[in-house]
Amino acid sequence: MDSTVKIKRESKNKIRVDFERAPLSERLKSKFLNTFFLKKVVFLIFKLVLLLGVSYVILFPYITKIAGSFMTASDFKDVTVILISKNPTIDQYRYIITENGYFSAFLNTFLVSLTVALIQTVVCSLIAYGLAKFKFKGNTIVFGLVIFTMMVPQESLRFAMEMFFKLFGTSNIVGKLLSAIGIIETGFVNSLIPQYMLAFTGLGFKNGLYIFLLRQFFKGVPDELEESAYVDGSNTFRTFFTIIIPLAVPMLITVFIFSFAWQWTDDFYTSILFEPGYWDREGSLQFMSSITGVPDSLAMATKNLEAYASAITGTATILIALPLIIAYLFVQKYIVQGIERSGIVG
Repeated sequence: MDSTVKIKRESKNKIRVDFERAPLSERLKSKFLNTFFLKKVVFLIFKLVLLLGVSYVILFPYITKIAGSFMTASDFKDVTVILISKNPTIDQYRYIITENGYFSAFLNTFLVSLTVALIQTVVCSLIAYGLAKFKFKGNTIVFGLVIFTMMVPQESLRFAMEMFFKLFGTSNIVGKLLSAIGIIETGFVNSLIPQYMLAFTGLGFKNGLYIFLLRQFFKGVPDELEESAYVDGSNTFRTFFTIIIPLAVPMLITVFIFSFAWQWTDDFYTSILFEPGYWDREGSLQFMSSITGVPDSLAMATKNLEAYASAITGTATILIALPLIIAYLFVQKYIVQGIERSGIVG
């Protein structure tokens, strides 16, 4: 056996020496002009072309929006202008920020998103922990309903939600009292109360996803940790907040980020809970979804020029998404950790 290995080693060494002694042209020909190398090159070229094509399809709409945000109305009339403006300007950004109340909308949206995200994270974690760790009659049914909420299109509930909050706010003592003291106007319409109600009850859209992620994480936590805490005299809530929550920090951060981002870009609730003319009132609450209109200074330029009006809306979208993009650069590691630890356990 040893002699066979020795012969093979000597043969390899001899081949290597012969190859190194061969002329450079022969070595290059042997190394690159062969079927294996050509197949490898063709495969790499195919992957490169495929990746470039997919990247182009995905990134082109964003490139178009960014390029259009620096164009003037005359650029959209000029057929020779495609992506690069002949007279680049930041007027779209300037007028959206100054005339559409960008900073006011930023502050209001930040406060609402922060509050709702915190409430949803706490409520969803409690619900998920109960579904993951406690055996009770109907556990499977409740979890099935949670999954069902993830599959129901939100648009299918638009009319029902609008009527519920409008009528609920005018047909009960709480709603009448709030209306009397001026906190709400027409039921719960034109107020933030419905969003907080949905957050506190765990019934908001996307809450099903948050509950699912947290439940899967909690199911992956060993039961022995809780059992040892119960033996030491700890009750359920103390065990949850002192043992389970510290372990779930990455997952909780992930859920908070998802909830915050959803609330930040929300135009579903604002479109059904606030009347169409509400945003034009003086002193009305401004949110990110309300800054997408055409500023007065650019209104004349957009007349009979739909492409320019669309570009202005795209610029507003960039300003809305920019804070989230910047925040993502700092929290992406928590999102990755949370998804990795979500457990996806049966």
